[in-house]
Amino acid sequence: MFTSSLPAEQQRELAKRLTTFLSQYSHVSDSYIIEFFSKDHWQSLPSAWQPVLQDLTYQQVADLLLDATHGDRRYPSVWPLSLLAFRATAHALAFPRECRRARGGAVGSVKPEEFLDNQSQSSLLGHIFRKHVKPKKQHEIRKLGSLVKQLCDQTDCNKVVDVGSGQGHLTRFLSFGLGLSVTAIEADGTLVATASKFDGQLLCALEKEAQKKNGSSLVPVSRSSPRHVAGWVNPKASWEAFIKQLSAAQRVTERPPTPPGPSKKRPRGSEHVDPPCSHAVRTSWRRGSADSLESEPTSQHQYRKSESEGASSAENCRSCVQSVRQEGAGPDRGHPDFVLTGLHACGDLSATLLRHFVNCPHVRAITSVACCYMKITTKENPAPPGLVPAAQPPDQDADPSEFGYPMSSWVGGLPGHRLSYKAREGACHAVEDYARRLREGGEALRTHCYRATLETFIADTRPDLRRAGIQTIKKAHLLPFTEYARLGLARVGLPPGLPLDPEQVEAMLEQQGRVVVYFSLALLLAPVVETLVLLDRMIYLQENGVDSQLVPLFDPNFSPRNFVLVALKSQVH
Repeated sequence: MFTSSLPAEQQRELAKRLTTFLSQYSHVSDSYIIEFFSKDHWQSLPSAWQPVLQDLTYQQVADLLLDATHGDRRYPSVWPLSLLAFRATAHALAFPRECRRARGGAVGSVKPEEFLDNQSQSSLLGHIFRKHVKPKKQHEIRKLGSLVKQLCDQTDCNKVVDVGSGQGHLTRFLSFGLGLSVTAIEADGTLVATASKFDGQLLCALEKEAQKKNGSSLVPVSRSSPRHVAGWVNPKASWEAFIKQLSAAQRVTERPPTPPGPSKKRPRGSEHVDPPCSHAVRTSWRRGSADSLESEPTSQHQYRKSESEGASSAENCRSCVQSVRQEGAGPDRGHPDFVLTGLHACGDLSATLLRHFVNCPHVRAITSVACCYMKITTKENPAPPGLVPAAQPPDQDADPSEFGYPMSSWVGGLPGHRLSYKAREGACHAVEDYARRLREGGEALRTHCYRATLETFIADTRPDLRRAGIQTIKKAHLLPFTEYARLGLARVGLPPGLPLDPEQVEAMLEQQGRVVVYFSLALLLAPVVETLVLLDRMIYLQENGVDSQLVPLFDPNFSPRNFVLVALKSQVH
């Protein structure tokens, strides 16, 4: 299942090549497609590239630029060597994204083989784990859950901490489906309550299954409910501080819980939304797998995207915050070991989990699936848009220089290692999905040119409004540009009837092909940027004495952020 890990020297050499290449083409990766006309991006390309790129069809853009595996490349004209080298280098430096397909899987299909019979239900996942779960998530929890179970078997560790657990879909599969003792940590109290409600529904379904006695292999192996904890965890805090925070969450449950609200703001303090537990901490974790859901202190903070809807919580608490020690006890005394996992842990959360894996002696292994690279903190941009502010706790001694990127000393010392917000945002785009859209030749691609044309008039009229956010205009590609402009101008606070030069508009709209090609060039760099971010994390682990492997676990056509960083300690430190 695992890919082979690069030796330390090869990792460092690859990092040097990545930073050299990306710094050379940073003007492309840092550019905003909406400024294609206002910043004249086309003229920033080498003059030799322009004539061969401007006449490409959408199909040719997909086949000749974006698809690294396309075998029958037929060029409509002779490409300059510098363009061929750019494309080849981008593909060569990026980690391969294709996962190993099941036998008989249709290569190039949008959905994996498990959805061939039913587009919305995985044939490889028990029906009770598919309820409330979209196909993409079904694919992810099945694959990642199996990998986590494999790590638990390798480390002889039955406890798992799922960080940024959302509505608890992965948690339920790990607990009920794979028989693991799971604690789920989620910042949004509403999602925690929903997860508890869904747990209760699954238990009801189990009762019905037991009555049917059909002996299905997809029926869960365990009825041990996971424990859900609501709490935002400061990424600047030490792993010992996480233990203290969970200890505080245990004490909060001694009071009647306050129903969680729908607010997406950072929760004030940690709360456990389940009913208070009367079991003594020391007693509860020795009761066996059904009661030992105590996964503890570990680093668990969440920026995970909010999924929705609340509900009342169910009684899942068995041994709340096992990691909690008695007052005055040492921070790691009597603390059980566990495997740490985070499925699409947003922004700095993935980096935080890796630091806790390295520093906390009780984390035996980790599986880290990252997303939202634009929310990663850097020295140049310590507070990117959308980041929940991480106030430094007064009683902690956290290193303020610990940003989400770079994590390793090696990458941090390389010239040209800096990645802009736009470059990291671009790394979140789905290359496979865009190539498919190009091949379909859909009119939806017109929207890029519409927005870039409108940006020209916005920047000329009100320079202070450049790059203003315009919420998605429904079916914008089907509208005439005048109607699109009327709606867009109103959304940025400009008069909907702002005069637009028809000849200027027409001249820009005729360059739609150039806009798509330029966007594709920037998109070609997206996997390279992602590779550098993930390689930096691998090197960070290597610098701390831990080897790691990067696994393209999910189907990239279905789940674009498909890499899982896997690491386990050879022995308990």
